[in-house]
Amino acid sequence: MTRRPWPVLKLGGELLETPERLAEAAAAIARAPGPFVIVHGGGREIDAALARAGIVKRQVDGLRVTDAETLGIVVDVLAGGVNTRFVAALVTAGVRAVGLTGADAGAVRVDRAAPLRTTAGTTVDLGFVGEPRTDGDAAVLGALCLAGYVPVVASLGLGFDGAIYNVNADTMAAHVAGSVGASRLVIAGGTPGVLDAEGRTIPEIDAATRRALLGNGVATAGMIAKLRACGQALESGVGEVLLMDGREGGALAWALDRDAPAPASSFTRVVQ
Repeated sequence: MTRRPWPVLKLGGELLETPERLAEAAAAIARAPGPFVIVHGGGREIDAALARAGIVKRQVDGLRVTDAETLGIVVDVLAGGVNTRFVAALVTAGVRAVGLTGADAGAVRVDRAAPLRTTAGTTVDLGFVGEPRTDGDAAVLGALCLAGYVPVVASLGLGFDGAIYNVNADTMAAHVAGSVGASRLVIAGGTPGVLDAEGRTIPEIDAATRRALLGNGVATAGMIAKLRACGQALESGVGEVLLMDGREGGALAWALDRDAPAPASSFTRVVQ
């Protein structure tokens, strides 16, 4: 695969859960010149689908415990719902988007995740949760980018046992960014970056600060997974990671195009 410094954008499911938010995200992305790769989650829609099915949601340190019933819901929501609607919104906005999961062409191969040692000191079996391997074949993502398309990847991976696994979207995005040699990973959600104990955005975080946030209880729930993913991305050669509020369209466009005007909103830059 020809490696180019494409950025990778990860969008949280909270940015995609209504037609209005889908359209806003698509419009912001359409303002940035491609190519780039997009990875998305769908946590809130999965939660709602689990509730309708009477299945209890379980999460530890921002990772979803995924039994067989939960996995079926996750696959239906991500591949059959969120991904298709998001691609449709992007194409309508003028983006040459192509919907995929990590299973397509073996782009993201995974092992079943080992039991997790949590920040609380307990050990939890995550079930059908995948941990990306380095021997996946991300050539399909590079080929699409080289042809002028924007791959939109739902966070599902393929095991060597032939099973589909749920992959945390931040973990997936960090892995994809490393696989395609990304210049930058942008993690966009519903908050303006990483917040300190007083709720203020931390402008820049290095490795020592990441360890401190994970160890002192300031980082909780989904932010734990995000900070761990940031470290994985940087260790795999990604130049920098930005965490920002994806509801700020100008900031999102700037993050994908350094020639765009600098955003007025706050964000966190994560470096080695």
